Amino acid sequence: MTVTRHDGYKASSPAAPRPCYDGRLVQCGSTSLNRSISIAGAGSIGCFVGGMLTRAGRTVGLLARSRVIADIEANGLRLSSFEGLDERIDAGKLTLSQNPTLFGDASIILVTVKSDDTAEVADLLAKHAPADAVIVSLQNGVGNVGVLRERLPGRAVLAGMVPFNVLALGDGKFHRATSGDILIEPDAGETAKRLDVPGLGVRSHPNMAGIQWGKLLVNLNNALNALSNLPLRDQLAQRSWRMLFADQMSEALAVMKAAGIHPVATTPLPASWTPMILKLPDALFQIVAKRMVKVDPKARSSMWEDLARGRRTEVGHLQGTIVDLAREHGIAAPLSVRIVTLVKHAEASAKGSPGLMPEQIRG
Repeated sequence: MTVTRHDGYKASSPAAPRPCYDGRLVQCGSTSLNRSISIAGAGSIGCFVGGMLTRAGRTVGLLARSRVIADIEANGLRLSSFEGLDERIDAGKLTLSQNPTLFGDASIILVTVKSDDTAEVADLLAKHAPADAVIVSLQNGVGNVGVLRERLPGRAVLAGMVPFNVLALGDGKFHRATSGDILIEPDAGETAKRLDVPGLGVRSHPNMAGIQWGKLLVNLNNALNALSNLPLRDQLAQRSWRMLFADQMSEALAVMKAAGIHPVATTPLPASWTPMILKLPDALFQIVAKRMVKVDPKARSSMWEDLARGRRTEVGHLQGTIVDLAREHGIAAPLSVRIVTLVKHAEASAKGSPGLMPEQIRG
């Protein structure tokens, strides 16, 4: 689908507004009108990203659940990270709401809802968001941008990818536990540059489809981590878990190859090398891993958090995507099928992580 220019600005109309995307709408040669950056579905990622933008002086609104709003109003928005960040943003510096009219003055809207909620949010944006707002999907999975574009024809919708993990620690505190810069699709308004602030790197990338498939490969470990009940660093320190992750990734790579999909690695090494690296002995893996990504001892996957809080997971948009693609191309993907089944069972039991071992997951 061809994406129209995000701002609707016409060179023949010198008096038309020209978006500046630093929280303002600049009227050429005239006055300025404050406009916000809105977070559609402020959970762990949305609250952290919104907080970092607020910290940098942006005007930010969070569309969030009542529980999240109550926590922030009572405690402020508390940001921390494995890099040593520890800062409190006063709740008064944010607009907090459950009402989608929050989008009314937004110049940029960052969509951070679960994949299952994308269509619902798209319908809210169609009703409440300005026609010139740039909509950026910062979600897991590979299908969300298509859903947004289908339901928001004529709007500027950009693909994005968040490489890092954020833990919700309660009392308004959100902790960034892994490294990496946000990547988003390039556009005429240079939205990536407008969102790039100290402590929150944002860069554009020309092949976001490949990046999203590469991130899906990495995200296959979300389910393994959720089923293990281990911190990420402890899980990945054990070769038996890495072997399982490697086999899951190899299965997915074979399915992608059959489908003609070319994933782009989100780490410095090619995606096809990652299973081999995961299978290295512990000592060698630790050396290589330190150069690829930094992981806080507290880090756990978002899917582990979903199980712990009794919420539905996104396994259907991760392993489930591989299962669907495998069926479409007549390929077996037994490990992906098995993991979807185990996660769905854990969801239904509502008892948090089952704390399985690798051999139990293999079945």
